[in-house]
Amino acid sequence: MTNLVLAACFLPLSHFLIASTRLRDRLIGRLGEKRYFHLYSWIAYGAVAWLLFAYYAAPSVPLWQVPRALQLALAPVILFATLLAVAGVTTPNPVIVRSERLFSAPEVVRGILRISRNPFFWGVALFALAHVIIIGDIAATLAFGSVALLGFAGAPILDAKKARRHGEAWRAFAAVTSDIPFLAIAERRQRLVLREIGWRRVAYGLALFGVALLFHHAGASGLRHF
Repeated sequence: MTNLVLAACFLPLSHFLIASTRLRDRLIGRLGEKRYFHLYSWIAYGAVAWLLFAYYAAPSVPLWQVPRALQLALAPVILFATLLAVAGVTTPNPVIVRSERLFSAPEVVRGILRISRNPFFWGVALFALAHVIIIGDIAATLAFGSVALLGFAGAPILDAKKARRHGEAWRAFAAVTSDIPFLAIAERRQRLVLREIGWRRVAYGLALFGVALLFHHAGASGLRHF
């Protein structure tokens, strides 16, 4: 379990203490932007792989038993989370690393960005939080809780970083979007246009949701939950 605790701490800290601090600028100054992003990508992949292997190796120590009704109630949350995450990584977005040029692109706020300007973070966070609740053991709380923390905290941290670096371009973008899903729509600063999301993104999200269900079925057979 110690290995899992360390992995669960390393994943969010590797982001918060490197990519979201002045250390990032210092590393870029010494390594160059291209080498920095390659290095950070490997650190990020390594952090996820470490957490995954540590989770599967950890013993299952139950904390609570989740009623079947609650599991079913959380299924739409997981589906929505997968759709957010898939659409988030496949939709052009100026907040994504090395995509800042899109701040000046016309009509950049389209599709999933009308719902949230940080859809991937929210998708990952909601997916992980739902699994913390559904699985209900110590290992899942550590592993998925680490991912949920990264998602929920990462979005406002990313917003603050973009606001410092892009000034007026960021303010114009933020004025017609929201971090919290559907908030800009509820405040009538934005409108929902479902057709812009695209049927392929929806199909990929549904496929990922199906994969998650398969892993849940495997978990019921004695294997680790996903």
